[in-house]
Amino acid sequence: MSNAVNNGVWSGTWVAERLGVELVGDDTLTGMLGLALRRNPKRAHLLVSHVLGKHVPQSPSVVHGHGLALGQRVRALLGAEAAGAVVLGYAETATGLGHSVADGLGGAPYLHSTRRPVAGVATAGGFEESHSHATSHLLLPEDPALLVGDGPLVLVDDEFSTGNTVLNTVRDLHARYPRRRYVVVALVDMRSAADAGRLEDFAREIGARVDLVAAASGTVRLPDGVLEKGQALVAAHEASAEGLADSSPGERGTARPAPTGPHPDENPSHPVRVDLGWPRGLPDGGRHGFTQAHRERLDAALPGMGARLAEAIPEGASRVLVLGFEELMYAPLRLARELERLVPAEVRYSTTTRSPVLAVDDPGYAIRSRIVFPAHDDPADGPGERYAYNVAGAGFDAVVAVVDSVADTVALHAPDGLLATLAAHTPHVVLAVVPSYVPAPLYVPDLPEESPMLPEPLRGPAFSSYPPEEVGWLLQDLSDVTLEAPTEEREEAIQSGGAHYAESLPVEYQPSEQYQRLFHAALETSAARLAQAVGVVTETVIAERSPRPVLVSLARAGTPVGVLMRRWARYRHGLDLPHYAVSIVRGRGIDANALRWLAAHHDPRDVVFVDGWTGKGAITRELAVAIEEFEAAGGAAGFDPEIAVLADPGSCVRTYGTREDFLIPSACLNSTVSGLISRTVLRGDLVGPDDFHGAKFYRELAGADVSVAFLDAVAARFDEVADAVAGAVKELLAADRTPTWEGWAAVERISEEYGIHDVNLVKPGVGETTRVLLRRVPWKILARAGAGADLDHVRLLAEQRGVPVEEVGELPYTCVGLIHPQYTRGATGADGRAVSV
Repeated sequence: MSNAVNNGVWSGTWVAERLGVELVGDDTLTGMLGLALRRNPKRAHLLVSHVLGKHVPQSPSVVHGHGLALGQRVRALLGAEAAGAVVLGYAETATGLGHSVADGLGGAPYLHSTRRPVAGVATAGGFEESHSHATSHLLLPEDPALLVGDGPLVLVDDEFSTGNTVLNTVRDLHARYPRRRYVVVALVDMRSAADAGRLEDFAREIGARVDLVAAASGTVRLPDGVLEKGQALVAAHEASAEGLADSSPGERGTARPAPTGPHPDENPSHPVRVDLGWPRGLPDGGRHGFTQAHRERLDAALPGMGARLAEAIPEGASRVLVLGFEELMYAPLRLARELERLVPAEVRYSTTTRSPVLAVDDPGYAIRSRIVFPAHDDPADGPGERYAYNVAGAGFDAVVAVVDSVADTVALHAPDGLLATLAAHTPHVVLAVVPSYVPAPLYVPDLPEESPMLPEPLRGPAFSSYPPEEVGWLLQDLSDVTLEAPTEEREEAIQSGGAHYAESLPVEYQPSEQYQRLFHAALETSAARLAQAVGVVTETVIAERSPRPVLVSLARAGTPVGVLMRRWARYRHGLDLPHYAVSIVRGRGIDANALRWLAAHHDPRDVVFVDGWTGKGAITRELAVAIEEFEAAGGAAGFDPEIAVLADPGSCVRTYGTREDFLIPSACLNSTVSGLISRTVLRGDLVGPDDFHGAKFYRELAGADVSVAFLDAVAARFDEVADAVAGAVKELLAADRTPTWEGWAAVERISEEYGIHDVNLVKPGVGETTRVLLRRVPWKILARAGAGADLDHVRLLAEQRGVPVEEVGELPYTCVGLIHPQYTRGATGADGRAVSV
């Protein structure tokens, strides 16, 4: 029943015969349009599009394809000017069409008008739609500059009938944001010759060029008195259908047979709710603007969201409808298009609507059935009815209702609400909620008046060998303080409880020539692998955490990774992301003053903490507890404690570049690969209550510094891995990445099996094992049987320190470093000597 032609009958025949309405055009026009009757005092007839995806369920690829094709025609028309074009779509019927046109135009910025006021968002324009039942359109761009500029403005509507709506729009916008060129786009151009002349006259009046692009054109011939005849016909048919409406709740004005699906009162089960995993901060549509960066994030996330929906479709379903919600048309359309690729069922797409239309079950009428339900989004015009057409009696085995979170209300789930009404007509209802995007106000931190002034970040070359734009260190400079102690003395003090590891520093030895050669060989071998992991974790952060994240690396192992992520964001997206390094200390938490500084300069919701790798997950847990305590003590809310890491062999986080345990060459060295900065220091006599944690800058090691060379070597491989990153990100976003904490369980097991009984002395993974060999007093190394070149540097260090390497079969990590709990001075290795490297 949802095809343009039913058994050879045009879906406008019923209206044409009874009212004398004539649709004049070629087969393309009549194939795209049918006719129905409105319940509207201003216009009797309704042109019903079969390719818009509003009133008639249609294949999502067909709906999106028509918009793409129109956008491609506009792009060809504009030529070089297309690069500066902005697309404006009309609510509610053309919001998805306009977005699809923007896609076809090459990813142009997109905005659609809305009838939903949003508190705190300034209106950038508005206009009236004279023939509509709901007239006022608002323009609410998050960035007011979206409508400023001299590039072409492309206005998209489903039909171009009189031209009044477009004239009203251009008149309003041209007075505020004048430009030289406009392009009007519609599925069908139904203007009369007189109306066409009005548009040309208006263009000359404002001194601008106005072009028109349409998929089909024609006219509607209306006999005298058609409005009164139409109103009488609607009244008569609604009266005759009242008895059926009473016996079939939610389905009025239709002669369809009684529904075969369960009545909501007989089926108390709730619809299946699917968590889409919608990327955080990604707009749900063009109400406040949609940019190319948003489009890329959506494209990357769609495979995963589509897969989650596909899992909720019952096996054996042959016909599935994805039902959007009023202005929310584009997101459901793209989800439906993804679902169409994934399931064997016939997938159709349409949306609910505010428009009241008569339903008549006749092959020659475009609206065969309708369901009616209360508005469920607290609309500005008060409560009222909403509708879904051609859903009842259409034989759908499942309906996926997609709404935004503003509309996920009690009314939606009420006994007479949309979900229960759908359940009366299909055996399986799925609910997917897209977070409603509301532009954040300009971030102004709410700091107490007594908050101390914190210093600005330290930057190179005064502090660290990194260029100043690469990272700001939220630390204090303790370079002039002697903090180093021999490894044996530090280990004895730490294990005896006499000192914390963050109260002193290990001696920063110069690496041997042999070890330096090994580092460079490892970097050459793993640079592409590292570049791919950097790309994957950065794209995941942008897709899921924030479109413009503030990178905050955990000094110092996380800092090279943060710099590389910043470089990837600049290379791939042109983003110049802020990046800071902060101190976190096991057992003492993150630097609270650094958090206060971040909250005073950035929205905490945009902050993404970055580290190099996970071992057993101790720092992951430490950060979560520290953020909770910070907020409980009155600190700014909104920081997300989840860490983004290059490698997550311990399965401790959701945001990572890889879960393989491989050699990250920056773990092979100390300060000479980390900007010549020491580990961070937290000691009461050096760090006061209003101070940042401390660190040292080892200027004297500049001759051995490879910090920037390491970054350059990895960044040089970005082009080489770009395609692999795109594929890996799509798979990752669709995967279940719930942390299993497998690494923590392995550490606990090893701690007991080897009689250590202290998980803090078990250091899993290549990175942590390297640290043990460089900074602590190791007892032995456990290596996974068959581990290859990733462990060459570990074997060399172990040989130099006289530490045995034991191969084991069952190990989730490539290697694990053990520190013996019964440490005594001199027990540094098999020969009792501590060997410098």
